[in-house]
Amino acid sequence: MDQKKDVTEILSNKWEKIEELRRKNIDPFGYRFVKACRISDLIEKNKNIEIGQCNQEQISVAGRLMALRKHGKAIFGNLEDLSGKIQIYIKESEVGKEPFDLFGKIDVGDILGVTGLIFRTRTGEITILVKEFVLLCKSVRNLPEKWHGLKDIEIRYRKRYLDLIVNPGIREIFIKRSKTIQLIRDFLNNKGYLEVETPIMQPIPGGATARPFITHHNTLNKDFYLRIAPELYLKRLLVGGFEKVYELGRNFRNEGISTKHNPEFTMLELYEAYGDYYTMMQITEELLAYVVKKVLGSLEIEYQGNKINLTSPWRRISMYKAIEEATGVQIGNLEPPDYLKVIKEYNLSIDGEINKGEIANELFEKYVEPSLIQPTFVLDYPLELSPLSKQKKDNPELVERFELFISSMELANAFTELNDPAEQRRRFEEQATKKGAGERKGHFMDEDYIEALEYGMPPAGGLGIGIDRLVMLLTDSNSIKEVILFPQLKSKE
Repeated sequence: MDQKKDVTEILSNKWEKIEELRRKNIDPFGYRFVKACRISDLIEKNKNIEIGQCNQEQISVAGRLMALRKHGKAIFGNLEDLSGKIQIYIKESEVGKEPFDLFGKIDVGDILGVTGLIFRTRTGEITILVKEFVLLCKSVRNLPEKWHGLKDIEIRYRKRYLDLIVNPGIREIFIKRSKTIQLIRDFLNNKGYLEVETPIMQPIPGGATARPFITHHNTLNKDFYLRIAPELYLKRLLVGGFEKVYELGRNFRNEGISTKHNPEFTMLELYEAYGDYYTMMQITEELLAYVVKKVLGSLEIEYQGNKINLTSPWRRISMYKAIEEATGVQIGNLEPPDYLKVIKEYNLSIDGEINKGEIANELFEKYVEPSLIQPTFVLDYPLELSPLSKQKKDNPELVERFELFISSMELANAFTELNDPAEQRRRFEEQATKKGAGERKGHFMDEDYIEALEYGMPPAGGLGIGIDRLVMLLTDSNSIKEVILFPQLKSKE
C-alpha cells in the first residue's frame, strides 16, 4: 500500500471512530478538565510508595496517550504532559464495562483526563489505577512511529508541533529559551533599566546596513519597512531623558538563511547614558554569566565538543592585534598601494569599495573568527565598518566598538555611541554614496534622528545581544533553526 493511500485509510478509520463516539453521545473534542497537579509532581510526591501499596488519595491528571498495551480485561498506557509521563492502568472491574469498552476507541495520540489512585506495580513502576477517564481530544492523525529515524531534518521544523510531541528534548530547548529571556529581564530591571517598545514598522530602516523587508500601509498610502534594528529609536529616548533603556524583540533582515542566520530573529538592545563601550563590556560579562549560571548551573559549559569557561575576566584583544597574530598583516600600517597585494595573497573577496576597513573585516572573518572559542571581546574596529560609533580619541581611524565571540559565534555587538549630529550626518551621507548602496541609499539619511541629536544626546554606551545564538550556546544546538519554534524555510517545491 502506498503511503498516500495508507494515510487516507487511517484518516477514514479515525473519522469512523469519531462518528461512532458521537452516536453514543460522547464528545470526541471535549471541554475543560481540572488537573489536580502535573505528572512530575505526582511522581515526586509518591516516590517513596512501596510495591503493592496504593495511595488512597484520589488524583486527576491530563495529557496525551503515548503508548497503549491491551491485556484482555486490563489495559496499560503511558500518559504524558509537559512535565513528564506516567503509566495508567485501566481495569474493567474498576471503571465498568461500558467505559472499558469505550477505551477500545481510544488511540495513541488522544488527549485524556484521568482520575484515580496511585500505586506501585510489581515491576516498581508508579502507576495510576484509573477510576474514571474522559476523552478530551481525539487525534485524527497517527503520530510518527519512527520520528527519530527521519533523515529530512526540515520536516521537524515544518511540523514543529509533532517534533514537540514526540521529542521531549526539543521541549527543553524552548523551556530554556523562555527562562533565558525572563532572566535577562530580571537582571536588567534590577539594574535600573526600563523596558520599552519601539516601532517595528519604520519609515526609514535605520540602525544597521541590512536589506529590509518592505510593507505598505494602505490608509497612509506609504511604504514602511520592518525594522532591521531598534537602535535609532532607543537613542531618541536617551535624548528625551531616559538614562537606561532596553528592548527585547524581533528584527527582520531580508538576507540569507544559514545555521546562524534567520530572516526574523530576536535581539536584546540596551543603552545607558553617560557610559561607553567599556560600560557595555562589563554589563555583557555580568549579564551572560548570570544567565548561564542560572540556566545551566555552572560557568563551565560544553558547546559542540568545545569546553568553554565563562568565568570572569574574559579575554580582550584589539581587532588589528588579533589579525596580526593570525596572519602577520599589520592593518594599521597598510597604505592604498598595499591593498590589492593583501587581497591577492590572502585570497579575499571584497564586494563594494576596497578600503582598509573592508580588508580588516575579511581577514578577521576568514582567519581570526574560527579560532575564537573562549569568550573574547574584540575591540576597536575600523571607522568604515561602524557608522554609528564614536571615534577613539587617540586614533580617529578606529571607533570604540567591540564584538563578543564565543565558540566562533558573534554573540554581542556594542559601541560608544556617536552623539555629534554633524558627524552623524556626514557618515550617513558617506554610506549613501558608497559603491553597492544601490536602491538602499535613501535608507541611510534619517533627518529626524539627526534633528533629535541636535537637541543633545548624552554620551552613551549601546549593546546588542543575539538571543537566538545565546540559546544555541545554552542548549548545545548547532543550528539557529533548533532554537526558533517556527524558523523560515525554503518552499517545499
